[in-house]
Amino acid sequence: MRTILITGGAGFIGSNFIPFFLEKNKNYKVVNLDLLTYAGNISNLSEVENNDRYTFVKGDICDRNLVEHLFKEHNFTGVIHFAAESHVDNSIKNPDAFVRTNVFGTFNLLDVAKEYWMEKPNVFKQGYEQARFLHISTDEVYGTLGETGLFKETTPYAPNSPYSASKASSDFMVRSYFHTYGMNVVTTNCSNNYGPKQHNEKLIPTIIRKAISGENIPIYGDGKNIRDWLFVLDHCNGIDIVFKEGVIGDTYNIGGKNERDNLYIANTICKILDKEKPKSKSYKAQIKFVTDRPGHDFRYAIDASKLEKELGWNAQENFESGIQKTIQWYLKKYQ
Repeated sequence: MRTILITGGAGFIGSNFIPFFLEKNKNYKVVNLDLLTYAGNISNLSEVENNDRYTFVKGDICDRNLVEHLFKEHNFTGVIHFAAESHVDNSIKNPDAFVRTNVFGTFNLLDVAKEYWMEKPNVFKQGYEQARFLHISTDEVYGTLGETGLFKETTPYAPNSPYSASKASSDFMVRSYFHTYGMNVVTTNCSNNYGPKQHNEKLIPTIIRKAISGENIPIYGDGKNIRDWLFVLDHCNGIDIVFKEGVIGDTYNIGGKNERDNLYIANTICKILDKEKPKSKSYKAQIKFVTDRPGHDFRYAIDASKLEKELGWNAQENFESGIQKTIQWYLKKYQ
């Protein structure tokens, strides 16, 4: 039985991925290393806490001694690296935390894995020939799009926030360990995720939470900023496929083909809530436009055709089906 290290597994995507992965892969054990900062919630993993193939470790990916100890104790043959500071607004106020976690933390994990798995550049130690490091990144590294076009794996990087700049830096660090050392790395860049277990501060949970509590629903600028929305379990399936079948050193974009602007998102959620939890007037009356944030990218959209054609992945949810499932989950949480 193989054991892999998952970092940041108590966060939104990681806490959806771990139960998905354990259920799908009975021949794997998972060690989840998470510092449980504001975005990490251990209760997100209650469904696997008693699983004998799951171990939780509270700790920092920047702590080299800890990471080395875990490699020696568990003999990892894989790393799936979710851990990251990811809230753009927070990166504007406190960029140093993003550089530390996203850049240095990624380097630390890479370097420990290289030392544990490899004899020297391009030569793996016996038994670690298939050991793989999968780095989870974002489409925000590509910058912003106009009204047309899609981000491809070949799109030049042009990050516009401290968050996306730190993720771009971590992507380049991963790339360098492939080109310099021949390390078995793959990277995925995903579009905006949504679904159960997302942090309350993110757009969709905020809209739902503010709506049912009777507060104003804040929408930046004119609400016309566009994102390509990906249901989190579709993302989990893509990660699983890339981890097992992706080409060494390669990058795969994962997107949902669901471009929607922020105002459409808010109106759609309000319309569903009007049916699910009706009150005297529509929730849409609570929508209020607020001052846009600095450097707010206009549009993101992913071309996932490489992943679809080469590895056979396809999104199972469109936005309208996924948002129904998402709202039902949050109504239970917030009630």
